[in-house]
Amino acid sequence: MPPFNLFQRLSQAPTNPRTDTAPRTFDVAELYEGPVRLQDDAIAAPLRLDEKLRQAYFWIVNNAIISPHYDIEYHEGPSASFAVGDTRRPLTLPSAQSYSSYVLLPLLTFATRRKCLFVGGPGRGKTASAILMGVLAGYPVREVRRAMQHGHPQMTIADLLGNPLPADLVAAQDMADIRIAWRSWLGMRVKIIDEYNRIPTRTQSALLTVMGDNYAEILNHVYECPESAWYLTANDDRGGGTYQVIEALRDRIDVVVQALAFNPRFLEEMLLRIEQDIRPEEVVPRDIIFSEAEGDQLLQEIRAVDVPQDVRRRIEFFSSQFELMETAGAQFEYLTKDTVRLAGTEWAQATAADSGRDRMKDLGCQTRNGLSVRNLMTLLMFAKAMAYFRGSPAVALEDVRQVLPFVLNDKLQPDLDAPFFALPENAPYRSDRLSWLRWLLDASNAEYDRLDLDRDDPVGELSAQFQQGLDGMTETETRKRLTRIERLVDERVKGRKLYGHLYDDLLKLKYLHQRYTNYLHWLRAR
Repeated sequence: MPPFNLFQRLSQAPTNPRTDTAPRTFDVAELYEGPVRLQDDAIAAPLRLDEKLRQAYFWIVNNAIISPHYDIEYHEGPSASFAVGDTRRPLTLPSAQSYSSYVLLPLLTFATRRKCLFVGGPGRGKTASAILMGVLAGYPVREVRRAMQHGHPQMTIADLLGNPLPADLVAAQDMADIRIAWRSWLGMRVKIIDEYNRIPTRTQSALLTVMGDNYAEILNHVYECPESAWYLTANDDRGGGTYQVIEALRDRIDVVVQALAFNPRFLEEMLLRIEQDIRPEEVVPRDIIFSEAEGDQLLQEIRAVDVPQDVRRRIEFFSSQFELMETAGAQFEYLTKDTVRLAGTEWAQATAADSGRDRMKDLGCQTRNGLSVRNLMTLLMFAKAMAYFRGSPAVALEDVRQVLPFVLNDKLQPDLDAPFFALPENAPYRSDRLSWLRWLLDASNAEYDRLDLDRDDPVGELSAQFQQGLDGMTETETRKRLTRIERLVDERVKGRKLYGHLYDDLLKLKYLHQRYTNYLHWLRAR
C-alpha cells in the first residue's frame, strides 16, 4: 500500500462498539418498506456525527500527531498497576478505551466551539495540531496557514483586524463613509493565534473583544464574526512571553492542554514522513472533514447530552469548597476570597487570620480563589462533549473527572504556602497541577460520600420543593416552610466550623427564606 494511502486510511470497524441509544425519528416511508433493508441503502446511510468525531480522533492520534500519552484513563473492571522508581509512582494500564488529552481536548474544543490554549516548549507540534483543526473544518491547508495570526511585539490592532482604505480616509466627509479592509481570518470558524503572549497589551484588548463578544471594531465600523473554535499557543504561559497576558483574556480560555515530550521510540514514523515528504495536515481524509451544517448539528447534539442530578450535585459540592474565607468580611455574603482580592489585602495576612478551620482537611485552604460562573459553564460543556464522544447519552462522574483538570488548569490557583503542599508526599502537586486538580475532585467526592448527601440532603429537598412553584400555596403552608428553614439553619450552625459547602447551603437557605417571605407579604397584600 503506498504511504499516501496509509496516512489516509480510516478504520472500517466501529471505534466504540456500543448499543445504539440515539433516538430514531419515525418516517412514514418505512411503512412501505419490506422487512429487509437493501444493502445499498445501508451503505448509503450517513455516518453518525459522534462516530465521525471518534474517527477523526483516531485518525489524528494514529497517523497525524504522534502522542502515546494516554493520560485520560477509563476503566472497566480491574486495571493492572505498577509502582515505578524510587518515588513509587503508579503506572496504570487502563482496562477501557482511554485517550490522549493532547489530541482529544482540542477536538472537543472544535466540537463545542470553545477556546483551547496549547502550552509547551518549541517544536512540540502545537501549531501543527491547531492547523489540523482548521482542516477538519473544511478549510484548505494554505488558507489555514495564511489566516493564522502570529504574535509579535510590534503587532498593532490594524495588523490583527484590518485597515481603513487610504482613499476613503482622504475623501470621506463622515466616519460612515470610510470602508474597512477586514482581515479574512475574522470570518473563519476556526481561529488560530500563535504565541499569543507576545502580543502587545493594547492589541490584546482588541483580541479580547473578538474572542469574548464575536465582533471586531475599527473607526465605529463593526464586523460580526461567526461562532468559532479558537486555538492559541504559548511556549510558557506562566510568566513567559514578551507581554503579560491581561487577566480578562486569560479568563476567556476554556481549556489548557500541555504538549508533552516526544517519545524517541516513535522516531521511525518521523523518518517515514521525511522520506515520503508527507505532512499530515495535507492528507486529511475527506470522510472526517465537517461541513458547517455538520458542525452546527454536532454542537446541538452535544448540548442535548443529559447531566444527571447525582453528577450535578457532586459538581456543586466540589465548587462550593473554594470561595469561602471567613475572615474576609463582616456581612455573611462577603466572606469570600474575592472580597480579599478586590480590597487588595495582603494574602498572607488574610490566611494567617483565618485560623478557625482544619487547614489540612479543608480543600479551600489549598487555593487562592474560587470558581467563576464561566468556569462552571465550561466544565459542564466539556463534560457533555466527553460523554458524547464516548457514545453515552448522559454525563458520568468519570467524564467530569477527566475533563475538570484541563478546564481548571489555569483557573483554580493553588496556594503553595498551604500546609497541604508542605507534606513530602504532596510535593509533586506543586508542579503537576492536572494531578492536583483531579486529587481535589476525588477528595471532594470522598467527603460527599462520608456526609451521605445522596440520601440525606435536606437543603436539596427544600430546593426541589420550592421548584414546584408557589401557585395556590396558603399562608399557613408558607409559614410552615419558613419555620422549617429557620430550624434547619439553627441545626446547621450549632457547634460547627464553617466550611465552604456549609456556607453555600446557608446562603441557599437564606435565599429560599427570602422568596417565601416575599410571597407571604404578597398574600397579605391581596
